[in-house]
Amino acid sequence: MSSRSPPAKGDPIVIVGAGVFGLSTALELAVRGYTNVTVLDRFVPPAVDGSSVDLSRIVRFDYGDRLYGVMAREAVAGWAAEYPDHYHQCGFVMLNEGGGGGADGFAYTRECVAVDEALGRTIELYDEAPDLRRRVPGIPARLEGFKAFYNPKGGWADAASSIAQLASRCSQAGVSIVAGRRGTVRMLVHEGAAVAGVQLMDGSRMGASLVILAAGAWTNHLLRVTHASSASAQPVGFIQLTDAEAASLRGMPVMINANKGVFVFPPTPGTNILKVARHGFGYATSETVDDGRTAPRVLSCPRRDDNNARNSYMPEDAQEGLRDGLRDLVPEFAERPWSRLRMCWYSDTPEGDFIVDHHPQVSGLFLATGGSGQ
Repeated sequence: MSSRSPPAKGDPIVIVGAGVFGLSTALELAVRGYTNVTVLDRFVPPAVDGSSVDLSRIVRFDYGDRLYGVMAREAVAGWAAEYPDHYHQCGFVMLNEGGGGGADGFAYTRECVAVDEALGRTIELYDEAPDLRRRVPGIPARLEGFKAFYNPKGGWADAASSIAQLASRCSQAGVSIVAGRRGTVRMLVHEGAAVAGVQLMDGSRMGASLVILAAGAWTNHLLRVTHASSASAQPVGFIQLTDAEAASLRGMPVMINANKGVFVFPPTPGTNILKVARHGFGYATSETVDDGRTAPRVLSCPRRDDNNARNSYMPEDAQEGLRDGLRDLVPEFAERPWSRLRMCWYSDTPEGDFIVDHHPQVSGLFLATGGSGQ
């Protein structure tokens, strides 16, 4: 991480993106005494097509890298203390099948277990996954032929409602949040080798001593970072259950089939929606982007000037991949019709690491992106 002198506490700071990266940065700046912080986004948070919204996101301890393991433990403590109404500690199960080689998920499991052992053991290992039923009777998955680990401290968070609370906390702390045309950034404003603010879709400019780019998969619309981060769309499906059907699954943990990358959440309280998603290579699009500095290019990224969650289109092979995962994880409902489909946009980096640093060549610009589905 590079080192730069921070702006003065009263200097204008503009954050582009009102997702979890942008809003959490804004709140921390306000807590540290910065009094002129503005967050810009196309939509009022929680943004309808943002990657840190909709029903749920996994909260887990289990990372094969010590730094992320430490951060995960700090985050879980924060969820429990500051966002308890949105956090559900139902446990987390990872399933693996195959011969134990690196391609089938076992290598990542070993790395997770090693980090967990070093930080204070929370993972329980099961060489025969069916034995896990004695520990967690509510598992609906087909467990025969799998190995498993179970972490009772894992679970899930209500993404949209927690983002709404975070945005409210930002406002109460004095952060300005601007949406719509005046919140949509068309390009960065460059002055020599520095960024001095942003140009907005309504034609106006907003100056800043520091611009923090927290736009996730939309980043390449404003700054060419294709060498460091690429945008891909991951499939997510939703199935409406009845009250009785949802009640039958209330004891289930969050589960992932590591071989297929498919994961499923317990039915959402109040709506009885069963959500399933896949973490994999994802899908690319062809979008022409113009950052105002270089020639327009066709890249994979979500649309800037439209709601990317407006329709429920999903490639047939992606739908079948979700169904295939459900046949292992929640077979009783694997063939149910979808109530909704969406593509969730990831900002992926080569090693799955976050990008949180000053731009190495452009002063006045800080990046907070590269969530990589973490």
